[in-house]
Amino acid sequence: MQRNNDSAKGASPQSRPPLERMLRIHQLIQAAGFPNATALARELEVNTKTIHRDLEFMRDRLNLPVEFDRHRNGFRYTAEVSAFPTMQITEGEIFALVVAEKALQQYRGTSFEKPLLSAIKKMEQALPDTISLSLADVERSISFRTRAEPVLNLEIFDVLAKSVAQRQQLELHYRKPGHAAEARTVDPYHLANINGEWFLFAFDHARKDLRTFVPARMVSARPTGKIFERPQKFSLENRLRDSFGVHAGEGKFEVVICFAPRAADYIREKKWHPSQTLRDLKDGGAELRMTLSSLAEVERWVLSWAGEAKVLQPKELAASVSAAAKRILQNGG
Repeated sequence: MQRNNDSAKGASPQSRPPLERMLRIHQLIQAAGFPNATALARELEVNTKTIHRDLEFMRDRLNLPVEFDRHRNGFRYTAEVSAFPTMQITEGEIFALVVAEKALQQYRGTSFEKPLLSAIKKMEQALPDTISLSLADVERSISFRTRAEPVLNLEIFDVLAKSVAQRQQLELHYRKPGHAAEARTVDPYHLANINGEWFLFAFDHARKDLRTFVPARMVSARPTGKIFERPQKFSLENRLRDSFGVHAGEGKFEVVICFAPRAADYIREKKWHPSQTLRDLKDGGAELRMTLSSLAEVERWVLSWAGEAKVLQPKELAASVSAAAKRILQNGG
């Protein structure tokens, strides 16, 4: 976009969008007046460099047969052009574009925000005016809200993002809940946003194992200067296939949970796990079955239903939920 340069040459602050400008160039060429860059720039209130870029785009991207006629000192079409190519976009695509922009709120302040917003804005600016108006209507009608927004140190997050992409080994000072920060040397394999929370999956050299780190718990992060090779067999999808969140265990648990009628409708509205099967009960409740590799996260989830969920199996999950519920009563008393 050349709006700043164009305004310096006398263009109005509300200069035309690129697509509208190229449509006008098309109309002037179609009129067989052989307009040159200087005349087009004067007509459209932009500089000649902008006109040349528009013409190159029309020729190379829109496949219009435009060329400069030296004898007539102006541009012409070398073949018949029945209509100017327009961008076709459906209402569903307009809605998807707005949703994508709104969803960027979870990347606010991160190194991903600026390039993503820039790409979306460029797409929006290329839309015809009629579509742009529709886009604005949709934008006012939807929004995203986050109940608990993750707290990120943006400098640390930027180091993580770059180190994952460039395969740079890191030295972290990492604080586990309830413990003092300790040094950890890691190879950062993957940075993921899971259910609105950021996690770093990295090989921990001291523990000789792949571990999950929470960026908000990092006191500092710096590259060691070493480059690592990410194992080809690493797959986050495979690692988390049997987990209920981000905690991947080594076990295999057949989990069965019975939900009371008041909670059952909420359970039916989502797919909670790839392995799940759901059975309706005669009283209006629902029975959820899943195969998990760990019970740590599902225990907290069951407790969040405030007595509307009952663990039928495994016995260890039922016992841990019961013990946690008793602690809640004791602390409340």
